Amino acid sequence: MFLGHFAMAYGAKRLAPRASLGTLFAAAQLPDVVWPWLVIGGVEHATIAPGDTAFTPLRFDSYPLSHSLVTVALWGAALGAVHFWRKRRPGDAVVFALLVVSHWVLDFVSHRPDMPLWPGGTKLGLGLWNSVPATIVVELLLLAAGLWLCVSATRPRDGLGRSGFVALAGLLLVIYAANATSPPPPSMDAVGWVGALGGVLFVGLAAWIDRHREPRPA
Repeated sequence: MFLGHFAMAYGAKRLAPRASLGTLFAAAQLPDVVWPWLVIGGVEHATIAPGDTAFTPLRFDSYPLSHSLVTVALWGAALGAVHFWRKRRPGDAVVFALLVVSHWVLDFVSHRPDMPLWPGGTKLGLGLWNSVPATIVVELLLLAAGLWLCVSATRPRDGLGRSGFVALAGLLLVIYAANATSPPPPSMDAVGWVGALGGVLFVGLAAWIDRHREPRPA
């Protein structure tokens, strides 16, 4: 998924309104933040194979470190522990850990059976990506719900907090539409670098915009 992961981060603002949206984005996307660097380094592997599923031209051959359930849970526990060490907010730490694990759950729903339970272990997947219309409907509904939860938990401090919030959601939709309609990428190196830089961009933008928003009064 793409929008679905960001939707989980937006929605998590309802549970952790003091947490930075940038950090929530990083948590929800953490396996996909790590994965491009492992692909670039030749540690994990994917192939451009149009038709492998209806929605994406990528076939994910091996990603045991970034996307197995066991390692994703460990990534989540590590992120939660670091956040607790820095902020001493146990509730937020749990939200971060669960957000990371939610990435595996959403990918399990969307991928064909290529999501490992542990490195080298059984691979699972429900294959939502085999239907383009179903994938789009599910992701748009998730994003709408996530944005609603975020807006119900936070409010803008200024114009940037309002317009930037809308612009970021619009940017996600534009990129999603481009990914769904563009031809296959030229190489896995290109996929890796775009993914690596895109992860940094979205986290940075979300953190910047979130500084112009604040939790709504209880």
